[in-house]
Amino acid sequence: MKKIAIIAGAGPAGLTAAYELLKRTDIHPIVLEETAAIGGIAQTFNYKGNRIDIGGHRFFSKSERVMQWWFNILPPQGSPSADTAEKGHEIEYVAEVTVEYLCKECIPEELRVTSYELRKPDQFVTRKSEFVTHSLSPAIKRNAPDPGKEDAVMLQRPRLSRIFYRRHFFPYPIGITLTVARRLGLLNTFLIGLSYVKAQMFPIRDETYLDAFFTNRFGVRLYETFFKDYTEKVWGVPCDQIRADWGAQRIKGLSLKRAIVHAVKDLLSSDFQKAQQERETSLITRFHYPKFGPGQMWETVTDHIRKCGGEVRMRRRVSGVHLTAGRVTSVEIENADTGEIERVPCDFFFSTMPIKHLIGMMRPHPPSRVVEVAEGLHYRDFLTVGLLVKSLHVREKGKNPAARVPDNWIYIQDGGVRVGRVQIFNNWSPYMVADRRNTVWIGLEYFVNEGGDLWVQPDREIIQLGIREMETIGFLRRSDVLDACVLRMPKAYPAYIGSYEQIGVVRDFVETVPNLFLIGRNGMHRYNNQDHSMLTAMTAVDNIIAGRSDKSNLWEVNLEMDYHEGKSA
Repeated sequence: MKKIAIIAGAGPAGLTAAYELLKRTDIHPIVLEETAAIGGIAQTFNYKGNRIDIGGHRFFSKSERVMQWWFNILPPQGSPSADTAEKGHEIEYVAEVTVEYLCKECIPEELRVTSYELRKPDQFVTRKSEFVTHSLSPAIKRNAPDPGKEDAVMLQRPRLSRIFYRRHFFPYPIGITLTVARRLGLLNTFLIGLSYVKAQMFPIRDETYLDAFFTNRFGVRLYETFFKDYTEKVWGVPCDQIRADWGAQRIKGLSLKRAIVHAVKDLLSSDFQKAQQERETSLITRFHYPKFGPGQMWETVTDHIRKCGGEVRMRRRVSGVHLTAGRVTSVEIENADTGEIERVPCDFFFSTMPIKHLIGMMRPHPPSRVVEVAEGLHYRDFLTVGLLVKSLHVREKGKNPAARVPDNWIYIQDGGVRVGRVQIFNNWSPYMVADRRNTVWIGLEYFVNEGGDLWVQPDREIIQLGIREMETIGFLRRSDVLDACVLRMPKAYPAYIGSYEQIGVVRDFVETVPNLFLIGRNGMHRYNNQDHSMLTAMTAVDNIIAGRSDKSNLWEVNLEMDYHEGKSA
């Protein structure tokens, strides 16, 4: 009988694990998803033809393995998008693509031919026969897709993220330029410069917490202007209570000096693509994006998994994980609709569920210290208000109100409102909006706690709050609002507070269970990007194939990678 791998969660990590197992092993994957949506936080919510990307997902990675994986599912575009000409976008089109399918059933009907080009480890061979064995994958070479005619396509999009603060736009990440200095005021800019010099001369030695981490890289004055309030809005606690690990993971290598240097280099660079690969992720100026949002990627992957013999079961939650002789031997699966429970034996278990939930359902119970640390982990939840408007009305000082702005998302720095970011979905992809020419579809992002005041408010009250706050900061007019919706996402962000500093206790315990793999953002309680979550899944499958029992390499993903570093590092 085939070995079975049960995978908790149909997000990027869980679905990547299932795909890799099907492609590279004879292990049968069973993916269990508690909700009715594919993709986890990388899902795309469709409201009357207007799509919401929860949190914003740029498809960019310094891992060539991940980039090729994405392009193998959704190939890059070969022709203009619907808004390319009107917005004057400069796109690097691809003429031809080669897509290697998981099995012949995954090949779209319009591309099917009687002979397949089958890939072996080191070469292509042409066979007249049908699909031969599982070890060979059918590959088709074709013209790059036209997004105007095909849906399975990855767009290339310009990236613009800015900070909106006191009716002014500032670059993100912040850098001191003449424009920024003028908007901050010359005296304030001078004092920011002095504060930065002081931080370089007398750095804080103990960087355990985030306030010291930011101060050492930007100076206390710039930190208090652009980082402190926003970060505390995101996490709901003071920066001096947040472990600096979060800053090291998200903005490692960035500083005031480096931001300025990168801006100058970009102007002088003769090789844009090479320059882009060498900069920090938050400084890239282009990225790729599925035609219908990130959920399209994971819905397509799910379709391939099912067609090739794997299972993705919706509305199924893991309710128990049973160990025998130190190994996971079976998993209890509960039907979220009927409450019916079945117990399924397995050879491997991949968990992307919150560590708190996993440890609590293991039988026999883990040691009390492990349970205590798991129970002490905290999470930050997420709420999006989708607003469909006739136009924006962005009132920036010294300018006429703008009906549209070019940003993908905008950081709202003002402390007087609770909204943290605003996404403008028209700028992510023109196909995210049902009527892109006559409407603007935006997402107001709130960082909340499940069960808190905002979380439990009726949708209509939250919508009214969002509209009021957008009017307060000078972003839109109430009379322009056409429609709205509210979307809640629990446990969107693993928090670097609570018992996080003792998470090594959990990790050490998991190391003793050879066939248990913690992967993904919540599975490892790490603020991973999408590509890092995928890499943890790929690495776990690598370990199974290699017969490697040491799982420390899973925890090294996004720890010392150059994703957040300059090339010299």
